[in-house]
Amino acid sequence: MYSEMRELLFENYNRARSYFIENPDQLISIEQYCTGLVNNIIIDNYDEIEKDYNEASYLNAFWANYPPDDRGRQPVGDQIPWIEVGEHAVGHKLGRIIGAQYCVSEIGLPSGADNRFVLYSDTISQITQGFTNCAFFFLDIKSVGPRDNFDHTVISPYQVSGDGIWAEPMENMINSTMIAQGRRATHSFYPAISPMYPLTNGNVAPTIHLFVKPVYSMPTLSASSATGQPLESIKNICVPNGLLLTENPNYLEDYPGLFFPGKDDKSKDPRKIRVRVSFSLLDKIASWRVEEFKR
Repeated sequence: MYSEMRELLFENYNRARSYFIENPDQLISIEQYCTGLVNNIIIDNYDEIEKDYNEASYLNAFWANYPPDDRGRQPVGDQIPWIEVGEHAVGHKLGRIIGAQYCVSEIGLPSGADNRFVLYSDTISQITQGFTNCAFFFLDIKSVGPRDNFDHTVISPYQVSGDGIWAEPMENMINSTMIAQGRRATHSFYPAISPMYPLTNGNVAPTIHLFVKPVYSMPTLSASSATGQPLESIKNICVPNGLLLTENPNYLEDYPGLFFPGKDDKSKDPRKIRVRVSFSLLDKIASWRVEEFKR
């Protein structure tokens, strides 16, 4: 199967890649549309999301003897890892609601975001003047508490697309190396996701990178005697497609520090090292790229 339809996929991919490099405003508009779609679902279903999210705290007696392992560096021990709560109560719920409202295909890529699916929409067709009618959602959930609610998030190579060069049909697509630029240090970053995917049905789906960030509070850190980790707010962040980052308009060049060094040490395989993406610089690119919702 690896070699079947390869010539057709190669032609469709490079045609679409050239099209979106020449028409970056359309790619940006698709990103804004997809971001707004998720924003509206969060707003319309916030009460349901909050209820299911907070249920995990009420059910404490049933998991307290078997808590998940602490993660991160030097955990204090008074914070329960809440990653899976966000993945289920927020991430799976968003996927279910989107699937009920739109035509989606759960394309089985072997790596990528927590939730990944192709969404078909007449609006995308209108944005691209009929060039394509779909987008490949890469939707990650980044749960954080009061100690790690920073103005950035850490992203892995499998959560970012690159320039996506595919030179020959019998070769494979490869991304050029990016640079994570900090105040004191820089390092190479190897994005692993294609900026778009040509599908065997003839459509080409640009990759959309969304990071939904449930933020929980810890009442025990205040004077209150209450316990639990209730939902406080939800952020939705859109990281630009790799063609926008590297080709046109080349955000990584225009906004130095948009990607800056992550929390991995030098002993890690360089191809797996993560980066941080700056929310303040994303907001300068466009305010809709970072939005927060709460009760």
